[in-house]
Amino acid sequence: MKLGLDPAVVSKARALAARAAEPVIELARTHTTVSVERAVLRLAGVTGADADGTPWVNRITDAVREQAGLEHGVALPVFHALNEHGIELGDPLSLLETTFAVPTGARATLARKHARAAVARGIATIDHNRAERQRLLREHGDPAMPWIYLIVATGDIYEDIPQAQAAAREGADVIAVIRSTGQSLLDYVPEGATRQGYAGTYATQENFRLMRAALDEVSAELGRYVRLTNYASGLCMPEIAALAGLERLDMMLNDCMYGIIFRDINPIRTFVDQRFSRQVHARAGIVINTGEDNYLTTADAVDAAHTVVASQLLNERFGHEAGLADWQLGLGHAFEINPDIPDSFRLELAHAQLVRELFPDAPLKYMPPTKHMTGNIFAGYLLDAFFNLAGVLTGQSILLIGMMTEGIHTPWLSDRDLALENVRYVRRAVGALHEDFVPAPGGFVAERARQVLSETVDLLDRVCDSSLLTAIAEGTFGVTRRPPDRGRGLEGVVRQADTYYNPATDLLEQA
Repeated sequence: MKLGLDPAVVSKARALAARAAEPVIELARTHTTVSVERAVLRLAGVTGADADGTPWVNRITDAVREQAGLEHGVALPVFHALNEHGIELGDPLSLLETTFAVPTGARATLARKHARAAVARGIATIDHNRAERQRLLREHGDPAMPWIYLIVATGDIYEDIPQAQAAAREGADVIAVIRSTGQSLLDYVPEGATRQGYAGTYATQENFRLMRAALDEVSAELGRYVRLTNYASGLCMPEIAALAGLERLDMMLNDCMYGIIFRDINPIRTFVDQRFSRQVHARAGIVINTGEDNYLTTADAVDAAHTVVASQLLNERFGHEAGLADWQLGLGHAFEINPDIPDSFRLELAHAQLVRELFPDAPLKYMPPTKHMTGNIFAGYLLDAFFNLAGVLTGQSILLIGMMTEGIHTPWLSDRDLALENVRYVRRAVGALHEDFVPAPGGFVAERARQVLSETVDLLDRVCDSSLLTAIAEGTFGVTRRPPDRGRGLEGVVRQADTYYNPATDLLEQA
């Protein structure tokens, strides 16, 4: 440890984060959502959509809610109907022609048994994929950190594939297929391979499968495993997490508050969905990436630095409670201080080193400058180089490639090539300089880090005095105010009854 942080202050910060998180965790344990229940059906093997493109899992979940109530969960009514009418799960149209009811006695026992067996098969597929990832890592090799993370976003999965493979050949270690704008607000997951998307490509199971196969192909060619990332956020967070596990994705964007603050998704819906999705990620061996960098696009990166650290501590607590290990917590932060401020680079180093020392075993994801990119591509390229230098110097784990054309247009392949050249040069030239970077005791960097940590403790103390939901409603994180009784998706939240049964949660919590 290089900053001389007081261990007692660090312990206090974690204890306060745990206190602040506990009421929300209890809320998540005692509620379900339509997307959690649809994820259960997906794990049980329900696939496809009707002639209008509405997924069968949506149709079935809506019918169960209308006829039997979702407070009991979807599993018991569905498998009771299958048992009573001799229908296969692969025949959703016939299933929808039945009437759903909550079974009791021996019928409930039988439905519970069959539901658990079906979901267990889905989780077995996730287990197999996790083992397959480990086999491929042994066979092809795992690139050294920092991993170079690059976004592909054409809207057409068949255009994304060659671009992703080309990026891997040029040095990218992680390919992120950014989602089409607005998908996070859809309360269903589209079906099939998609060829139209705005500023991104739709997250679907088939798109996941196609890109995973393409990156496996290039991994074998290059002799290093290339990781695949997508987004488990929005109104379908649990379902997309399940699909990621079923198709062997390696990382997923999955933040506890991003959807609340930046997409106006109801806070309770988000917290319930994120707990289930993280349980799936934990089982699948998926690394999550959190979204604290986004706070600094709306708030000042110096004044709000402590809100980033507070959110990281909360994300850590929520992640641990859901079963994620430290090596799966890709906590996010960003290089977003105004470059015109004196000592801006020293401030960036202080913030980055603080996060590195607070979470020594986490694969931290460091985001490049965006807010202060002006359109001057030469200044932008220099700023990205400083970002790469800060990342390597403070031992960050995942560097998202910065583009000198950030905010001007969707990057061309030539822009990505130059960005990769930039980070390759810095990584090669700097080498293991992080071993020699030791801030002066009591100097500017160390004192700034201690100041941010102290402000983090004060903030978490205030959150504990009110509540996390109140803090979010007051705009504490990312400035925007989001009250718990408003926001998209609130109608999809249901308090669990005493008879609630979720075979997926049961199986995941036993792991």
